[in-house]
Amino acid sequence: MDMDEHISYEDFSKLDIRVGTIIEATRVPDTDKLIQCTIDFGAMGRRVIVSGIAQWRAPEDLIGKQCPYVVNLAPRELRGIVSEGMLLAAGHENGIALLHPDSSVEPGTRIK
Repeated sequence: MDMDEHISYEDFSKLDIRVGTIIEATRVPDTDKLIQCTIDFGAMGRRVIVSGIAQWRAPEDLIGKQCPYVVNLAPRELRGIVSEGMLLAAGHENGIALLHPDSSVEPGTRIK
């Protein structure tokens, strides 16, 4: 993205970003990139979210981690699995860095 490209605050405020706790994670069969996670969002309930991070993370290493997710995207089907959000992570030359709160927060906490 060109640093001269801007969105309005109103556009940004449309994103509902919440911290979720990963309670289950499995590789999506017949893919190299996808992991299917069940995420606990507290009072919002649990959601299945598919992320393209399998090259850099093992599913068993994700269990219990808290990460930020965009939760108000329209559901999207990936390899027959309906994904109900999007993981936010930082990409770099060696893969990805997962983002985490610096202390444990209640699942479903909104990022402001």
